[in-house]
Amino acid sequence: MRHQKIMSMIGGLVLAAGALLTAHPAAALPAAERSPAAPADPPPAEFGSDWHDPLTAAPPVATPPTRSCEVLLAAARFRDFTPYQGSYAPPKECGTRWSKIVLRLDGEVKGRQYDRLGHVSVGGVEILRTSTPQPSPDGIRWSVEKDVTRYRDTLASPRAVEMLIGNVVNETYTGVIDVRVTLTFYAARGAVKPAADTPDRVIPLGSTSLTTPRNTERILAEVYATGSGGGCEEYWYLTVPDTAPYSCKAADGPYREVRISVDGRTAGIAAPFPTVWTGGWSNPFLWYVSPGPRAFDVRPVVYDLTPFAGVLNDGRAHRVEVSVGGVPAGQTGWSTPANILLWQDEGRAVVTGGVDRHEESAPRNSSVYTPGSPHRLDTEGGRALTVAGHLNTSHGRVDTTVMRTLSHTSVHRWADGENPDALTARWTDDETVAVGRTSTRTHRTYTMDGETTIGAGYRLRTVLTLGDRARTDVVRGGKRLSWSHLDHTYAGDATYTTGVPRDQRHAVGTTSDRYRLHGSDSCYDRTVRTAQGMITEDRLRC
Repeated sequence: MRHQKIMSMIGGLVLAAGALLTAHPAAALPAAERSPAAPADPPPAEFGSDWHDPLTAAPPVATPPTRSCEVLLAAARFRDFTPYQGSYAPPKECGTRWSKIVLRLDGEVKGRQYDRLGHVSVGGVEILRTSTPQPSPDGIRWSVEKDVTRYRDTLASPRAVEMLIGNVVNETYTGVIDVRVTLTFYAARGAVKPAADTPDRVIPLGSTSLTTPRNTERILAEVYATGSGGGCEEYWYLTVPDTAPYSCKAADGPYREVRISVDGRTAGIAAPFPTVWTGGWSNPFLWYVSPGPRAFDVRPVVYDLTPFAGVLNDGRAHRVEVSVGGVPAGQTGWSTPANILLWQDEGRAVVTGGVDRHEESAPRNSSVYTPGSPHRLDTEGGRALTVAGHLNTSHGRVDTTVMRTLSHTSVHRWADGENPDALTARWTDDETVAVGRTSTRTHRTYTMDGETTIGAGYRLRTVLTLGDRARTDVVRGGKRLSWSHLDHTYAGDATYTTGVPRDQRHAVGTTSDRYRLHGSDSCYDRTVRTAQGMITEDRLRC
């Protein structure tokens, strides 16, 4: 909450408090570090100048036991907003049939620095969006791993590479961000088959114009939607209407939705994930070891645009646009780079079809401000969209129906001076994609429940719980074929003294990071707990 009055009282002192450390994905750690282990020593009474290397409870990227080949994608030291530009060529040693492709970013930074947002693109296709930790004086290292197999088409031929982590280095902010990015290709061989269901083409949506191959039979769009940049849209979930006395304003309140349209017609809607970046909620001691969900690996919003494939297949350029509903006119702060993923019908040169049904509700958005002590803002918002279309393919007529329903409820309470400042919020994003007799139903729920206060002796305390949950069921003819259930919950409670030198902060803090992923063919359950920057529990239940 850097925008708040609480934060303005602190000024740059949060940075001086030390690194805001974010996590290695579990896959980035050696197996011994991923294994549950009792802490070697009890945690200290308060934070010192050192702490455990960052890690998260999330699972590693699963890889097959086949030959692998590593390619260096980028290596750079970011001091400003000059992008790294290089070239890429696929490895020759692992052939052209790959079962898995894994991206890995390794980073180092030391001194003083803000958290920064970054991206990696190959041939104009963004394959990673990330944020960085804030460093300790002695320096920190972190890693990110991501399965990028779906970009197989992009990575199959030589391409230009661009990477940028915009940074500012001067006498005060001394941290130079040093990163190395690699791709590891796992060959398909024997029982290990090439990756299934990867798109035939991936097209970056560099403008609003899109021309698809005329035999396209499936279309997905992915949008790396992030509210960021240090302004109020970085904390969009806390904005209030103009009539309320709060430092971050938005005429219609905090409701946001990420939209994509085709030739002016709404083609997809989604709830943005309320990412808390590694400088969030005014308290760096929350994040030294465990980050909030998705802070290092920003997952894109995905839309199924297949109902529009018959329209897009006419050989002409069509207008495809991404926007964020609820953002005040002229307000900056959102980034929405997009990729279009296409599957083609090998048996037909032209696939015809059309949109058969298009029903959308008007956005529902109510933000009611109640003055008092505390001030209170109650928000309810939502929207629904149904689109159905058909395609005449080489394997017959295929009907696709996409239904999506969004909901947002929140209660924001704050006192004069925005101390205390509290939010309880919940977002749901329900989606059903029916292709013929097979339906994939996904219920997503995001939650945020937190409060920041400054008490006696200028002790700032933040208590915060974040949730990222999703349940997916695949059903055919009334019979469930597969299912999965994700529950990623972060909880933190940290306190420190503001307005004093680092060694007088007397900071204390505990965190809990639990990642559970159960399904018809998987079971993963890991909990990592910390106190004063040291791990007190690392338990793997599956």
